[in-house]
Amino acid sequence: MSKNSKPSLSVVRRLPRYYRFLGELEAGGIQRISSREFAAMIGVTASQVRQDLNCFGGFGQQGYGYNVAVLREEIGKILRVDRQRHAVLIGCGNMGLALAIHMRFEDRGFKLCAIFDNDPAKVGIKAGEWAVRNASSLEAYCKENQPEVAILCIPKEAATSLCENLVKWGIRGFWNFSHYDMSVRFKDIAVENVHLGDSLMTLSYRVADFEEDK
Repeated sequence: MSKNSKPSLSVVRRLPRYYRFLGELEAGGIQRISSREFAAMIGVTASQVRQDLNCFGGFGQQGYGYNVAVLREEIGKILRVDRQRHAVLIGCGNMGLALAIHMRFEDRGFKLCAIFDNDPAKVGIKAGEWAVRNASSLEAYCKENQPEVAILCIPKEAATSLCENLVKWGIRGFWNFSHYDMSVRFKDIAVENVHLGDSLMTLSYRVADFEEDK
């Protein structure tokens, strides 16, 4: 696929959901599924599923549908889940600690290599299998080990001052739980902003919307 014909980001954002549901089907022993059945399972239209997958080659067979294991493998290749990009986690508060302990990074294309915090009381404690490092050593670590991705679990003010340095030190992607939207300033990096408050307010609207329709 040429650079000018890349799929839209909205298509890419649906792929992890497809991948997750295909994993559940595979675990349940389902070998094949039609686009209609798959679409009903994940709450989109069959046309949407076909259009999304056609951006990458289609993968289905007329009259057969999709081979579940093959389709999951192909979507995994598209998402590069086998790449194991090296990542550092910055900020070991409640959110950072939860991610370190519970997130299976290796199943999603990443390898968490180190955790940093600027609180002396947290330096040296165990967060999952990692000992928290002093944030003062972050620059030296990045220059020596060249991680590609930073996971930010720090306040907006801290992120504002830190991100420019992280980009200089070679970070090319951010999983960003701070409220600083660095993609406005840095155009050549990949940023996934996670705003839990925004999601909760969206839920508030949708609950009210259902109530009003009754």
